[in-house]
Amino acid sequence: MSKINVVLYEPEIPQNTGNIARLCACTGASLYLVGKLGFSLSSKYTKRAGLDYWDSVDLHKVESMNELYNKLPNSRFYYLTTKSKKLYTDIKFQDGDCLVFGPETRGLPQEYVMKDTAITLPMKEGQRSLNLSNSVAITVYEVIRQIGM
Repeated sequence: MSKINVVLYEPEIPQNTGNIARLCACTGASLYLVGKLGFSLSSKYTKRAGLDYWDSVDLHKVESMNELYNKLPNSRFYYLTTKSKKLYTDIKFQDGDCLVFGPETRGLPQEYVMKDTAITLPMKEGQRSLNLSNSVAITVYEVIRQIGM
């Protein structure tokens, strides 16, 4: 079975994280929550958004990206941002790749969006960004389309 790793760096909105957890449960993707969360995982909003899928999620909480790099040394990391010109559809994804998404209100720190593995979803000019859970779903299903589930 192919493995997809969804990484949320300092997520802020519990409903998005709950929706993403449900997506991970339904697709078999692992979910990594990195750094300080803007909510409690026991929040009623987080639980409600994830419904009864939480027990099916391969969930990991790590303190930093460095800890995650050490935990997944053989994985390739792709950083989703509006600041890249490289489209997510231009990537040939592989088993074990990590899709890294930033916090809803500010996106990933500059150190990640400047990497050559920063990728983006196309949007109409002048728009700020897509909803985080929508962005994760679009990208996860592109990986599934390429490598299977």
